[in-house]
Amino acid sequence: MRKSKIAKAEKLKTKFLRSLADNRKPKFATKVFNLCSVCGRTRGYIGKFDLCRICIREKANAGELPGVRKSSW
Repeated sequence: MRKSKIAKAEKLKTKFLRSLADNRKPKFATKVFNLCSVCGRTRGYIGKFDLCRICIREKANAGELPGVRKSSW
């Protein structure tokens, strides 16, 4: 029950954020707004994961992104 409520809230949030992005007056005719699927940030967006840099870091540290690990050199 709880997971379904979270999923529904997440869907509504995504729909709302996408509608905000669609209703903005375009500065450039060809610009597309890429939004983070978790928090809705437009800056620092990485398309491979459909997340912003902050959410990628949090999920990678938590081990939620398969095949991603912290680099060290």
